[in-house]
Amino acid sequence: MKQNIHPIYEEMSVTCACGNSFTVGGSRKTLHIDVCDKCHPFITGTQKFIDAMGRVDKFIAKRKAASGYVPKNKKTEAVDRTPKSLKEMLEVKKKSEVKDAPVASV
Repeated sequence: MKQNIHPIYEEMSVTCACGNSFTVGGSRKTLHIDVCDKCHPFITGTQKFIDAMGRVDKFIAKRKAASGYVPKNKKTEAVDRTPKSLKEMLEVKKKSEVKDAPVASV
């Protein structure tokens, strides 16, 4: 087995956000955690919200900002007026001939 490749394994002090402190084995001197066995909601049977980064506050702010949002009306696309069949093409031609025909004066 190779010598001096493994980290030194000593006692490590673990401190929880609730104030509980205990020692375990590890390669660091100290470790800070958010939840331990004294304050974990599953073990204690109580519900506790942990918001270390302000994520809940950010979500509530986004939700308030979005509550006043009114979606913009989409622009209606131009309807294609080109004739689709021969009958429609003939009707369009007749209408254009009637408009272009000179008016007979009496």
